[in-house]
Amino acid sequence: MAADNGSLYDVIVAGGGIVGLATAYRLLQKNPGLKCLLLEKESRLAGHQTGRNSGVIHSGIYYRPGSAKAKLCRRGYEALVAFAREEKIPHELCGKVIVATREAELPRLDALAAKAEANGLRGVERIGPDTLAEIEPEAAGLAALRVPETGIIDYAEVTRTLARRVADLGGEVALGEKVIQLAHPAGQVAVVTAKNRFIGNCFVNCGGQYSDHLMALDGLQSDIRIIPFRGEYYAFRPEAPALVRHLIYPVPDPDFPFLGVHFTRMIGGGIECGPNAVLALGREAYGRFAFHPGEAWDILRHPGFRILARKHWRMGLGEFHRSFSKAAFVKALQRLVPKVSAGMLSPRAAGIRAQALRADGSLVDDFAFVEGERSLHVLNAPSPAATASLAIGEEIAARLATRLLG
Repeated sequence: MAADNGSLYDVIVAGGGIVGLATAYRLLQKNPGLKCLLLEKESRLAGHQTGRNSGVIHSGIYYRPGSAKAKLCRRGYEALVAFAREEKIPHELCGKVIVATREAELPRLDALAAKAEANGLRGVERIGPDTLAEIEPEAAGLAALRVPETGIIDYAEVTRTLARRVADLGGEVALGEKVIQLAHPAGQVAVVTAKNRFIGNCFVNCGGQYSDHLMALDGLQSDIRIIPFRGEYYAFRPEAPALVRHLIYPVPDPDFPFLGVHFTRMIGGGIECGPNAVLALGREAYGRFAFHPGEAWDILRHPGFRILARKHWRMGLGEFHRSFSKAAFVKALQRLVPKVSAGMLSPRAAGIRAQALRADGSLVDDFAFVEGERSLHVLNAPSPAATASLAIGEEIAARLATRLLG
């Protein structure tokens, strides 16, 4: 039976990824003396989405002007870069090119340029093949957008630094504490784990892959469900020729929630290629043959997933084919960099994106927050949530200040 730890907290945050730590940090920063506890189910921080992404600092070029993603990404970009400089976290604003390889992609390139202007990006310019060759000599395309504000960083290191800041401000971080029950005794929140029972005045759910489960434990209803998609990567072998200088992206398909395979220079060295996007049969099913029966059944029987699968089955088959065929994966990469060959690449660890989906099959395209009587649930925080994390934390702190801590 879980034991009561005997402390009363102002805020209990669940989730030890970058969004959870940024939230705890902002709460403590803006409310000196606040009693804040962060719970993480794993034995380490940043063990899932935060520690398994490609480490890109996003500029905000892809997001609908006026959306939470657009606004929080831009605010978060500035805050993250300032935080990294202050804490001397290695990072680089190396820029990227978004390359159109087909005539049909040229109007989409123009649409991205318009979004860049509306969202306040600096220095974005459309370039032709000659200028593209100067920036990325091995890239092939009809035209491209140069996006100088894109960068690279290690988000796991950012998360660990935030944890140190939380401790310095008097907050607590408890590892190995998986939330299994939520209750509301006498106007408070009881957060029960397998080992302990914690009491707080309010609860913040930054549970990532399991954010919808935690919301259900809180007794709240929503038709949003998290559907996991595994992203698989390759990396250039150390002896491979230097074909990529910075970051090279394709023009995204506006009807598909993923950006397509691309090339990313990593802050620790080397070049990463990917990811594809394959349905994962479990929220932490990182292996190609990994399978969680209960979670897989929940995914496959969800009405929204069935609608989505019928709509995008051809694209899904293509992603599945690239998962099992290195040659197909390489062919997709060769659209951007023709000289890439299979022998240059070796597999890297996969990641999983928590994609929020509604019962009608529509994708939740923006950050989503659901508020309970004494809780706030971050129900959808995919990319660019890592870039936007400090701004998301500030948004949550502001909401709690007016509703729960005032």
